[in-house]
Amino acid sequence: MRDLLLLAERVARTNMAVLITGETGSGKELVARAIHHYSPRNAKPWVDVNCAALPEHLMESELFGYERGAFSGAATTKAGLFELANSGTLFLDEIGELDPRMQVKLLRVLDGTPYYRLGGVRKISVDVRIVSATNLNLEEAVRTGRFRSDLYHRLTQVNLKVPPLRERPDDVAALACLFLRQQDTRYSFTPEAIDALRSRFWPGNVRELRNLVSKSMIFAEGFCIGPADLAVAAETPEDAQGFRGSMVSLERLEKQTIFKALEQSSGHHQKAADLLGISRRTLSRRLKVYGTSEKPETAVV
Repeated sequence: MRDLLLLAERVARTNMAVLITGETGSGKELVARAIHHYSPRNAKPWVDVNCAALPEHLMESELFGYERGAFSGAATTKAGLFELANSGTLFLDEIGELDPRMQVKLLRVLDGTPYYRLGGVRKISVDVRIVSATNLNLEEAVRTGRFRSDLYHRLTQVNLKVPPLRERPDDVAALACLFLRQQDTRYSFTPEAIDALRSRFWPGNVRELRNLVSKSMIFAEGFCIGPADLAVAAETPEDAQGFRGSMVSLERLEKQTIFKALEQSSGHHQKAADLLGISRRTLSRRLKVYGTSEKPETAVV
C-alpha cells in the first residue's frame, strides 16, 4: 500500500488519466482522492459520480448538463459535472457499468472535443483531470465487446491496482483501531481480537471491516472488544464460527498457562494464583470450568 500511494503521489503531479482497479470496498475512492490531493489541481473542484447509479438518459444530463426546456421538467438551466469540475478532478466510479452509447459521448469529450448541454446551442470546452475506478476486469470487457477499447486506452494512461484487504494483514489492525477511535476513543480491541481480525478473508474488504467494528461496539459489554463480541457481530454463521474458533484457541492457551503455573507451584493454588496475577478464587473458578480442582498429572505446555 505504501508503494501504491507513493506511485499515486507521483502520478498526481502529471495530468494523465488514471484508472484505479480493485475489489469492491478495497479503497479505490480513497486512492482517487489522494491523487487529487497531491495534484496541482487540489485547490480546484473535486467532483465524483457513480456511473452505475443512474440510467443512461440521466447520466447524460448529469455529465453534460441541460438548458431550460430541454425536456419535460427542465425548468432551469443546469451545468453538468464536467463544467462543475472545470480546472479540477472528475472521478468516474464504476466506469465499467457505463452504457455503450455514453461511452462514445464520453470518449469525444475526453479527446478534447467541445460538447453541447442537452438542448443547448453553445459548445462548451472544459479542462478536467479524469480519474476512474472499477471492480470489473475491463480488459475482459473489451475482449467481449462490452467496453470500447479506445475508451479503455484513453482512461488507462496509468493503471493503479488496489490490493484486497486479505493481502494486507498489517493494515487490518491499523484500520480497525482507526474506525474504533473515529466512533468512540474509550473502546479498544484485545490482542486476541486483533489476531482474529487479521486472520479473516474479508470478501467485503475495508467496508466489511468498518461495519464489523461498528457492530462489535454495540455488542461489547464493556469498552474492551474481544473475539466473542466479534462473533456476535459477524454477518454470517461462517464468520461467527471463525471468531469462535479464535475463542477456542484462547481458552486452550489459558488452560495450558494455568496448568503450567500449578506445575511450577507443585499444585499450591495460592502460589499458582500469585504467579498468574489473579486471585485464588478466580483460579478455583477456572479449574471448575475445566472440570478439576487440582493440577493434572501432566501439564500441556
